[in-house]
Amino acid sequence: MVKLFLVSMLNNVCDLLPKFAGDLHGKRVAYIPTASNVERGHQTMVRSETKLLVNRLGMQVNVLDVATASTAAIKAGLQAADVIYISGGNTFYLLQELRRTGADQLLVNEVNAGKLYIGESAGAAIAAPDIGYLSLMDSTKKAPDLPNYHALKLVDFYVLPHYLSFPFKRKSQQIFAKYSTKLPLKTISNHGVVMVNNDIVTITEK
Repeated sequence: MVKLFLVSMLNNVCDLLPKFAGDLHGKRVAYIPTASNVERGHQTMVRSETKLLVNRLGMQVNVLDVATASTAAIKAGLQAADVIYISGGNTFYLLQELRRTGADQLLVNEVNAGKLYIGESAGAAIAAPDIGYLSLMDSTKKAPDLPNYHALKLVDFYVLPHYLSFPFKRKSQQIFAKYSTKLPLKTISNHGVVMVNNDIVTITEK
């Protein structure tokens, strides 16, 4: 069973998560904030997202930065978790660090074994077969060691987060115009979620 909860902003739709995945109170979540390492406000984001997971969802949080953790620590952290949550930031930097450490395949193995995956913004886009379509939204220069844009392939479609939403209204329009006839895009606003339950894919906008 594969269960994915792909969002632009988890804070806006977290009330839908228990309805999709069941009661998460007391569940252990491996929270991967790596994508925001190269963005402004990284520490503020980590604090606010940790607070969301603990206070609103009642989860036990293990912050797991794949840019600094060892491969052994990443493997142990992912295996110990009930849920994996990758938050937003630069998608290309995130992919670079996932692949550099081998966390990409470790993560895929856990999700394919049935572990709930929550992907926010970059974390949602990384589930696609490839992330090259996001180069109009995220800077590829922040991932100088990334040889190609092949991603996790957890799904066969491409999530376009923040569609027609702040702060990416114009850029998301440009991406849609360029790729909507080339790729199976699934657009979600800042209040949207793509829910994947095996072969059933549902898109909800609040």
